[in-house]
Amino acid sequence: MLTYIIRRLINAVITLLVVTAVTFAVFFMVPKLTGSDPALLYIGKTSDAAAIQGIRIKMGLNDPIPVQYGKFLKGLVAGRDYANGPDVTHCPAPCLGYSFKTDQEVTPLLLHDLPVTFSLAIGAAILWLIMGVATGVISALRRGSILDRGVMTGALAGVSLPVYFTGLLSSAVFVYWLGWLPEGQYVPINENPGQWFVQLLLPWITLAFLFAATYARLTRANMLETLGEDYVRTARAKGLPERTVIGKHALRSGLTPIVTIFGLDLGALLGGAVLTENVFNLRGLGWQALTAIRGNDLPVILGVTLIAAFFIVFANLVVDLVYGLIDPRVRLG
Repeated sequence: MLTYIIRRLINAVITLLVVTAVTFAVFFMVPKLTGSDPALLYIGKTSDAAAIQGIRIKMGLNDPIPVQYGKFLKGLVAGRDYANGPDVTHCPAPCLGYSFKTDQEVTPLLLHDLPVTFSLAIGAAILWLIMGVATGVISALRRGSILDRGVMTGALAGVSLPVYFTGLLSSAVFVYWLGWLPEGQYVPINENPGQWFVQLLLPWITLAFLFAATYARLTRANMLETLGEDYVRTARAKGLPERTVIGKHALRSGLTPIVTIFGLDLGALLGGAVLTENVFNLRGLGWQALTAIRGNDLPVILGVTLIAAFFIVFANLVVDLVYGLIDPRVRLG
Protein backbone atom coordinates (compact mmCIF):
# COMPACT_ATOMS: atom_id res chain seq x y z
CA MET A 1 0.00 0.00 0.00
CA LEU A 2 2.86 2.39 0.80
CA THR A 3 4.39 1.85 -2.64
CA TYR A 4 1.02 2.53 -4.24
CA ILE A 5 0.62 5.79 -2.29
CA ILE A 6 4.14 6.97 -3.16
CA ARG A 7 3.56 6.18 -6.82
CA ARG A 8 0.33 8.15 -6.86
CA LEU A 9 1.94 11.10 -5.07
CA ILE A 10 4.74 11.22 -7.63
CA ASN A 11 2.21 11.11 -10.46
CA ALA A 12 0.27 13.97 -8.86
CA VAL A 13 3.40 16.13 -8.50
CA ILE A 14 4.43 15.46 -12.11
CA THR A 15 0.91 16.33 -13.31
CA LEU A 16 0.96 19.61 -11.42
CA LEU A 17 4.36 20.50 -12.89
CA VAL A 18 3.10 19.81 -16.40
CA VAL A 19 -0.03 21.87 -15.76
CA THR A 20 1.98 24.81 -14.41
CA ALA A 21 4.36 24.67 -17.39
CA VAL A 22 1.58 24.55 -19.97
CA THR A 23 -0.48 27.22 -18.22
CA PHE A 24 2.49 29.55 -17.81
CA ALA A 25 3.42 29.13 -21.47
CA VAL A 26 -0.14 29.89 -22.57
CA PHE A 27 -0.35 33.06 -20.52
CA PHE A 28 3.16 34.45 -21.03
CA MET A 29 4.60 32.90 -24.18
CA VAL A 30 1.56 33.11 -26.46
CA PRO A 31 1.16 36.90 -25.93
CA LYS A 32 4.77 37.39 -27.03
CA LEU A 33 4.21 35.27 -30.12
CA THR A 34 1.16 37.33 -31.03
CA GLY A 35 2.97 40.62 -30.51
CA SER A 36 1.30 41.56 -27.21
CA ASP A 37 3.33 42.97 -24.33
CA PRO A 38 2.27 41.94 -20.79
CA ALA A 39 4.03 45.07 -19.49
CA LEU A 40 1.45 47.23 -21.28
CA LEU A 41 -1.36 45.31 -19.55
CA TYR A 42 0.31 45.96 -16.22
CA ILE A 43 1.13 49.66 -16.54
CA GLY A 44 -1.13 50.86 -19.37
CA LYS A 45 -0.59 51.83 -22.99
CA THR A 46 -0.34 55.54 -22.23
CA SER A 47 2.79 55.20 -20.08
CA ASP A 48 6.20 56.34 -21.32
CA ALA A 49 8.87 53.96 -22.56
CA ALA A 50 11.01 54.28 -19.43
CA ALA A 51 8.16 53.23 -17.15
CA ILE A 52 7.30 50.27 -19.38
CA GLN A 53 10.95 49.16 -19.45
CA GLY A 54 11.10 49.45 -15.65
CA ILE A 55 8.10 47.15 -15.33
CA ARG A 56 9.70 44.65 -17.71
CA ILE A 57 12.83 44.58 -15.58
CA LYS A 58 10.98 44.40 -12.26
CA MET A 59 8.60 41.65 -13.36
CA GLY A 60 11.31 39.75 -15.26
CA LEU A 61 9.44 40.02 -18.55
CA ASN A 62 12.70 40.53 -20.48
CA ASP A 63 14.00 37.12 -19.42
CA PRO A 64 13.61 34.06 -21.66
CA ILE A 65 10.44 32.06 -21.02
CA PRO A 66 12.29 29.14 -19.33
CA VAL A 67 13.96 31.59 -16.93
CA GLN A 68 10.63 33.25 -16.19
CA TYR A 69 9.07 29.85 -15.53
CA GLY A 70 11.92 28.90 -13.20
CA LYS A 71 11.41 32.09 -11.20
CA PHE A 72 7.68 31.43 -11.16
CA LEU A 73 8.22 27.93 -9.68
CA LYS A 74 10.68 29.36 -7.15
CA GLY A 75 8.05 31.89 -6.14
CA LEU A 76 5.51 29.14 -5.54
CA VAL A 77 7.89 27.26 -3.25
CA ALA A 78 10.12 29.87 -1.61
CA GLY A 79 8.75 33.29 -2.53
CA ARG A 80 10.13 35.78 -4.99
CA ASP A 81 11.75 39.25 -5.09
CA TYR A 82 10.73 41.75 -7.76
CA ALA A 83 13.58 44.26 -8.13
CA ASN A 84 14.27 47.29 -10.31
CA GLY A 85 17.43 48.86 -8.92
CA PRO A 86 16.87 49.83 -5.27
CA ASP A 87 13.14 49.18 -5.59
CA VAL A 88 12.66 45.63 -4.26
CA THR A 89 9.28 44.04 -3.56
CA HIS A 90 9.13 40.64 -1.81
CA CYS A 91 6.26 38.31 -2.65
CA PRO A 92 6.01 35.50 -0.04
CA ALA A 93 5.36 31.89 -1.02
CA PRO A 94 3.19 30.73 -2.63
CA CYS A 95 3.71 33.71 -4.90
CA LEU A 96 1.40 33.96 -7.92
CA GLY A 97 2.56 37.44 -8.87
CA TYR A 98 0.70 40.73 -8.78
CA SER A 99 -2.56 41.77 -10.38
CA PHE A 100 -2.14 43.86 -13.52
CA LYS A 101 -5.17 45.98 -12.58
CA THR A 102 -4.97 46.48 -8.80
CA ASP A 103 -1.27 45.76 -8.13
CA GLN A 104 -2.35 43.45 -5.30
CA GLU A 105 -0.71 40.12 -4.54
CA VAL A 106 -2.70 37.44 -6.32
CA THR A 107 -2.40 34.79 -3.59
CA PRO A 108 -4.10 36.78 -0.75
CA LEU A 109 -6.68 38.00 -3.26
CA LEU A 110 -7.67 34.44 -4.19
CA LEU A 111 -7.43 33.14 -0.62
CA HIS A 112 -9.91 35.83 0.39
CA ASP A 113 -12.40 34.51 -2.20
CA LEU A 114 -11.73 30.81 -1.59
CA PRO A 115 -14.09 30.39 1.43
CA VAL A 116 -17.03 31.52 -0.73
CA THR A 117 -16.31 28.94 -3.42
CA PHE A 118 -15.47 26.28 -0.82
CA SER A 119 -18.77 26.84 1.02
CA LEU A 120 -20.74 26.73 -2.23
CA ALA A 121 -19.02 23.60 -3.55
CA ILE A 122 -19.12 21.53 -0.34
CA GLY A 123 -22.76 22.31 0.46
CA ALA A 124 -23.92 21.62 -3.09
CA ALA A 125 -21.84 18.43 -3.24
CA ILE A 126 -23.48 17.02 -0.11
CA LEU A 127 -26.92 17.79 -1.49
CA TRP A 128 -26.37 16.39 -4.98
CA LEU A 129 -24.71 13.23 -3.64
CA ILE A 130 -27.60 12.47 -1.30
CA MET A 131 -30.30 13.46 -3.80
CA GLY A 132 -28.70 11.82 -6.80
CA VAL A 133 -27.79 8.50 -5.19
CA ALA A 134 -31.08 8.19 -3.29
CA THR A 135 -33.28 8.90 -6.31
CA GLY A 136 -31.11 6.70 -8.53
CA VAL A 137 -31.42 3.72 -6.16
CA ILE A 138 -35.17 4.18 -5.71
CA SER A 139 -35.63 4.51 -9.46
CA ALA A 140 -33.67 1.30 -10.08
CA LEU A 141 -35.69 -0.63 -7.50
CA ARG A 142 -38.96 0.65 -9.04
CA ARG A 143 -37.90 0.20 -12.62
CA GLY A 144 -40.65 0.93 -15.12
CA SER A 145 -42.97 2.48 -12.54
CA ILE A 146 -44.46 5.97 -12.62
CA LEU A 147 -41.95 6.98 -9.95
CA ASP A 148 -39.06 5.77 -12.11
CA ARG A 149 -40.30 7.67 -15.14
CA GLY A 150 -40.92 10.81 -13.10
CA VAL A 151 -37.43 10.72 -11.58
CA MET A 152 -35.76 10.18 -14.94
CA THR A 153 -37.82 12.99 -16.49
CA GLY A 154 -36.68 15.31 -13.72
CA ALA A 155 -33.09 14.13 -14.20
CA LEU A 156 -33.32 14.84 -17.92
CA ALA A 157 -34.59 18.34 -17.17
CA GLY A 158 -31.78 18.88 -14.67
CA VAL A 159 -29.13 17.88 -17.20
CA SER A 160 -30.70 19.93 -19.98
CA LEU A 161 -31.40 23.22 -18.18
CA PRO A 162 -28.35 25.49 -17.74
CA VAL A 163 -27.45 26.88 -14.33
CA TYR A 164 -28.02 30.50 -15.31
CA PHE A 165 -31.64 29.65 -16.26
CA THR A 166 -32.49 27.61 -13.16
CA GLY A 167 -30.64 30.10 -10.96
CA LEU A 168 -32.52 33.13 -12.24
CA LEU A 169 -35.83 31.25 -12.23
CA SER A 170 -35.37 30.00 -8.65
CA SER A 171 -34.39 33.51 -7.51
CA ALA A 172 -37.47 35.00 -9.16
CA VAL A 173 -39.78 32.44 -7.53
CA PHE A 174 -38.35 31.91 -4.03
CA VAL A 175 -36.80 35.33 -3.38
CA TYR A 176 -38.93 37.90 -5.22
CA TRP A 177 -42.30 36.18 -5.65
CA LEU A 178 -42.80 33.95 -2.61
CA GLY A 179 -40.32 35.77 -0.36
CA TRP A 180 -39.21 32.56 1.34
CA LEU A 181 -35.51 33.37 1.08
CA PRO A 182 -33.76 36.72 1.52
CA GLU A 183 -31.82 38.58 -1.11
CA GLY A 184 -28.32 39.41 0.04
CA GLN A 185 -24.61 38.78 -0.05
CA TYR A 186 -22.42 35.98 1.25
CA VAL A 187 -22.02 35.97 5.03
CA PRO A 188 -18.95 34.16 6.48
CA ILE A 189 -19.81 31.18 8.63
CA ASN A 190 -17.71 32.47 11.53
CA GLU A 191 -19.76 35.69 11.64
CA ASN A 192 -23.28 34.26 11.46
CA PRO A 193 -23.75 30.51 10.76
CA GLY A 194 -27.50 30.93 10.36
CA GLN A 195 -27.23 33.67 7.76
CA TRP A 196 -24.42 31.75 6.04
CA PHE A 197 -26.73 28.76 5.64
CA VAL A 198 -29.76 30.79 4.52
CA GLN A 199 -27.85 32.85 1.97
CA LEU A 200 -26.28 29.76 0.39
CA LEU A 201 -29.34 27.51 0.46
CA LEU A 202 -30.71 28.58 -2.93
CA PRO A 203 -27.31 28.43 -4.72
CA TRP A 204 -26.75 24.98 -3.19
CA ILE A 205 -30.08 23.67 -4.42
CA THR A 206 -29.67 25.21 -7.88
CA LEU A 207 -26.18 23.77 -8.34
CA ALA A 208 -27.13 20.43 -6.80
CA PHE A 209 -30.11 20.11 -9.16
CA LEU A 210 -27.74 20.10 -12.13
CA PHE A 211 -25.33 17.52 -10.72
CA ALA A 212 -27.90 15.36 -8.92
CA ALA A 213 -29.57 14.66 -12.26
CA THR A 214 -26.37 13.16 -13.63
CA TYR A 215 -25.75 11.15 -10.46
CA ALA A 216 -29.31 9.82 -10.44
CA ARG A 217 -29.03 8.54 -14.01
CA LEU A 218 -25.58 7.04 -13.39
CA THR A 219 -26.63 5.42 -10.10
CA ARG A 220 -29.75 3.95 -11.68
CA ALA A 221 -27.79 2.43 -14.57
CA ASN A 222 -25.14 0.98 -12.25
CA MET A 223 -27.70 -0.40 -9.82
CA LEU A 224 -29.70 -2.08 -12.60
CA GLU A 225 -26.53 -3.74 -13.85
CA THR A 226 -25.45 -4.80 -10.35
CA LEU A 227 -28.88 -6.18 -9.39
CA GLY A 228 -28.58 -8.61 -12.27
CA GLU A 229 -25.28 -10.07 -11.06
CA ASP A 230 -25.06 -13.65 -9.80
CA TYR A 231 -23.80 -12.73 -6.32
CA VAL A 232 -26.85 -10.53 -5.73
CA ARG A 233 -29.20 -13.33 -6.77
CA THR A 234 -27.23 -15.70 -4.52
CA ALA A 235 -27.58 -13.32 -1.56
CA ARG A 236 -31.32 -13.20 -2.11
CA ALA A 237 -31.50 -16.97 -2.48
CA LYS A 238 -29.81 -17.35 0.91
CA GLY A 239 -32.70 -15.46 2.46
CA LEU A 240 -30.84 -12.28 3.36
CA PRO A 241 -33.08 -9.28 4.07
CA GLU A 242 -33.63 -7.02 1.08
CA ARG A 243 -32.08 -4.11 2.97
CA THR A 244 -28.87 -6.10 3.42
CA VAL A 245 -28.84 -7.23 -0.21
CA ILE A 246 -29.25 -3.68 -1.48
CA GLY A 247 -27.10 -1.83 1.06
CA LYS A 248 -24.23 -4.26 1.60
CA HIS A 249 -23.92 -5.99 -1.76
CA ALA A 250 -25.57 -4.13 -4.63
CA LEU A 251 -25.07 -0.55 -3.51
CA ARG A 252 -21.39 -0.94 -2.66
CA SER A 253 -20.53 -2.21 -6.12
CA GLY A 254 -22.94 0.13 -7.88
CA LEU A 255 -21.45 3.22 -6.26
CA THR A 256 -17.84 2.52 -7.22
CA PRO A 257 -17.97 4.66 -10.40
CA ILE A 258 -19.68 7.42 -8.39
CA VAL A 259 -16.50 7.83 -6.33
CA THR A 260 -14.54 8.81 -9.43
CA ILE A 261 -17.01 11.28 -10.88
CA PHE A 262 -17.73 12.81 -7.45
CA GLY A 263 -14.06 13.51 -6.79
CA LEU A 264 -13.54 15.13 -10.17
CA ASP A 265 -16.75 17.18 -10.01
CA LEU A 266 -15.96 18.46 -6.52
CA GLY A 267 -12.38 19.26 -7.49
CA ALA A 268 -13.53 21.21 -10.53
CA LEU A 269 -16.11 23.16 -8.49
CA LEU A 270 -13.51 24.10 -5.87
CA GLY A 271 -11.69 25.86 -8.69
CA GLY A 272 -14.70 28.14 -9.14
CA ALA A 273 -18.35 27.74 -10.08
CA VAL A 274 -18.36 30.62 -12.56
CA LEU A 275 -22.02 30.66 -13.64
CA THR A 276 -23.53 29.98 -10.21
CA GLU A 277 -21.37 32.55 -8.45
CA ASN A 278 -22.27 35.23 -10.99
CA VAL A 279 -25.99 34.43 -11.01
CA PHE A 280 -26.20 34.73 -7.21
CA ASN A 281 -23.56 37.47 -6.92
CA LEU A 282 -21.21 35.32 -4.85
CA ARG A 283 -17.70 36.77 -5.02
CA GLY A 284 -15.70 33.56 -5.10
CA LEU A 285 -13.00 32.23 -7.40
CA GLY A 286 -15.40 31.92 -10.32
CA TRP A 287 -16.47 35.54 -10.01
CA GLN A 288 -12.84 36.58 -9.66
CA ALA A 289 -11.87 34.61 -12.77
CA LEU A 290 -14.61 36.20 -14.87
CA THR A 291 -13.65 39.69 -13.67
CA ALA A 292 -10.00 39.01 -14.50
CA ILE A 293 -10.89 37.72 -17.97
CA ARG A 294 -12.88 40.86 -18.71
CA GLY A 295 -9.92 43.00 -17.62
CA ASN A 296 -7.14 40.90 -19.22
CA ASP A 297 -5.61 40.44 -15.76
CA LEU A 298 -3.28 37.55 -16.64
CA PRO A 299 -1.77 36.83 -13.18
CA VAL A 300 -5.20 36.48 -11.59
CA ILE A 301 -6.43 34.22 -14.40
CA LEU A 302 -3.26 32.16 -14.06
CA GLY A 303 -3.74 31.91 -10.30
CA VAL A 304 -7.36 30.73 -10.57
CA THR A 305 -6.37 28.21 -13.24
CA LEU A 306 -3.60 26.77 -11.08
CA ILE A 307 -5.84 26.58 -8.00
CA ALA A 308 -8.49 24.76 -10.05
CA ALA A 309 -5.83 22.38 -11.41
CA PHE A 310 -4.54 21.74 -7.89
CA PHE A 311 -7.98 20.81 -6.58
CA ILE A 312 -8.68 18.54 -9.55
CA VAL A 313 -5.33 16.74 -9.20
CA PHE A 314 -5.79 16.49 -5.42
CA ALA A 315 -9.32 15.10 -5.85
CA ASN A 316 -8.04 12.58 -8.38
CA LEU A 317 -5.32 11.55 -5.92
CA VAL A 318 -7.88 11.05 -3.15
CA VAL A 319 -10.06 8.98 -5.51
CA ASP A 320 -7.08 6.77 -6.40
CA LEU A 321 -6.28 6.22 -2.72
CA VAL A 322 -9.91 5.42 -1.91
CA TYR A 323 -9.97 2.94 -4.79
CA GLY A 324 -6.84 1.34 -3.37
CA LEU A 325 -8.64 0.82 -0.07
CA ILE A 326 -11.88 -0.44 -1.63
CA ASP A 327 -10.32 -2.77 -4.18
CA PRO A 328 -6.81 -4.14 -3.44
CA ARG A 329 -6.48 -5.17 -7.11
CA VAL A 330 -6.12 -1.49 -8.05
CA ARG A 331 -2.81 -1.27 -6.17
CA LEU A 332 -1.27 -3.72 -8.61
CA GLY A 333 -2.11 -1.56 -11.64
